[in-house]
Amino acid sequence: MDVEQTVLPGIGLRHEFTTRSGRRIGVVSHRTGRRDLVIYDPDDPDRACETVKLNDEEADALVELLGAPRIVQRLNALHREVEGLVSVQLPIAPGSPYTGRPMGEAQVRTRTGASIVAVVRAGHVFASPAPDFVLTGDDIVVVVGSEDSTTTVADILASG
Repeated sequence: MDVEQTVLPGIGLRHEFTTRSGRRIGVVSHRTGRRDLVIYDPDDPDRACETVKLNDEEADALVELLGAPRIVQRLNALHREVEGLVSVQLPIAPGSPYTGRPMGEAQVRTRTGASIVAVVRAGHVFASPAPDFVLTGDDIVVVVGSEDSTTTVADILASG
């Protein structure tokens, strides 16, 4: 997918792409933080036929709706391509020994060889969280590794 980026002097940035069906869609990121979702006229790709102004909360909600499922889809596609690689979603129970603690304290990669590639919290995806990312009850941890290593990660997150 080719995304074009255009600097809009005094305004911000515009990112645009063309869908497979030929529709042109863009997002204008204003310097003020506001985002505009722009749908261009199918007969004139330079003319906007619809603009939806989004505040920060609305833009975040749209990103979460579109982003979280895509990360899981991409991981599932990846493990279908690489024999022996699986991705699992593991819940952090409120009673987990890692609730309220930095993720790095679990030493998942060192102990199992598996990697935590994302954490989903209340519908928001934190991709590639750093070791100092603090886990909370009801987080969903996305782990990639072998079947054995991801099973061991589940045990670690549940009981330490």
